Amino acid sequence: MGLRPRLTLLATALVALVSGLLLWLGWALVGTVVVGTPGLPPGATVVVGGVAVPADVARDAVASSARDQVLRAGLVAFPLVVLAAGIVAWILVGRVLAPLHQVIATAGRLSARSLDERLALDTARGEVAELAAAFDAMLDRLQAAFDAQSRFVANAGHELRTPLAVLRTEIDVTLEDPDADVAELRRMGEVVRDAGRRCDELVTGLLLLARTEAALAPGERGPVDLGEVLARELDALSGPVVDHGLSVRADPAPAPASGDATLLRTLVGNLLENAVLHNRDGGWIEASTGSDGGGPVLRVASSGAELDPERVAELFEPFRRGPVARTARTRGSGLGLSIVRAVAVAHGGTVEGTAVPGGGLDVRVRFGPQGAGRVSPPMPPMPPVPAPAPGPG
Repeated sequence: MGLRPRLTLLATALVALVSGLLLWLGWALVGTVVVGTPGLPPGATVVVGGVAVPADVARDAVASSARDQVLRAGLVAFPLVVLAAGIVAWILVGRVLAPLHQVIATAGRLSARSLDERLALDTARGEVAELAAAFDAMLDRLQAAFDAQSRFVANAGHELRTPLAVLRTEIDVTLEDPDADVAELRRMGEVVRDAGRRCDELVTGLLLLARTEAALAPGERGPVDLGEVLARELDALSGPVVDHGLSVRADPAPAPASGDATLLRTLVGNLLENAVLHNRDGGWIEASTGSDGGGPVLRVASSGAELDPERVAELFEPFRRGPVARTARTRGSGLGLSIVRAVAVAHGGTVEGTAVPGGGLDVRVRFGPQGAGRVSPPMPPMPPVPAPAPGPG
């Protein structure tokens, strides 16, 4: 038996119980009221239909007749009331459960290709509305996960073809060369190693991108100071900074945020690594943290190749790179800035990129609802931080 018949039977049974109780009370009260009326003196008689009847006998007869009339009327009204209650309960329960049937029907129609369907039950109220809203939120999370998985598969298939083709070609050419010596085998081994490293970097970046494109669970959030993260990541890149003669100006001011510490470190590290890899020898890097309207803000700007301002937004798409030719220094997976954007969005933030006049990129990441759509003030001048001397080796 479904929920609707059970609720209807329960409501009808309650109405029947209450109606029976009221009928019994009416039957008992009518007789009591008649018996309790002021009586005539003892021994008095009343004439009923020309016959003298003792007063107490006449009173009892009236009380019995009243009870019988109430009982007859009640026996007629009782089934009608119960029937009406059953019909009304069936209709009302059906209306209440209609959104649940819509949820069930929608869940039955869902597939990986129809996850964009939503209930949007504007007419529902109470717990049913909460259930519908929770169901739509679950569909949002499922759609985000499926979209991330689809993009991961498509991007992986597209980008892994090149290194895998290099692997296959190098191995086939070397095996078909009967005069291949140790030097040729070593050369092939280096090419295979580089292609394998390339595949590993791509898979790692794609997995991280797929993870950050999904919403963070509440348990994955914690307090993180972006200023401390920026300082640590700058120290980690001190070697490449010195190698390429870059001038660094940093202002790691306190910028408390809430989120996944690992992902936020990845965001800061990718921005700084992008600023180093796509810079020019003897160029500059500016990095700072602070607050803007109550939300933490991270800014990383650097010199580099001249960019088209109309196409800066494309750099934050997967596998989009700037105009710099790919070399041993600048080669990468093309996922750095797309991971930055995905991490920022997963933390409720926004990313804005601006082309620097003369060449370079200026990226600002704002966290918190107050950061969206705001124009940041110019970065205050900061004292240059001398690059650390290279360590031994």
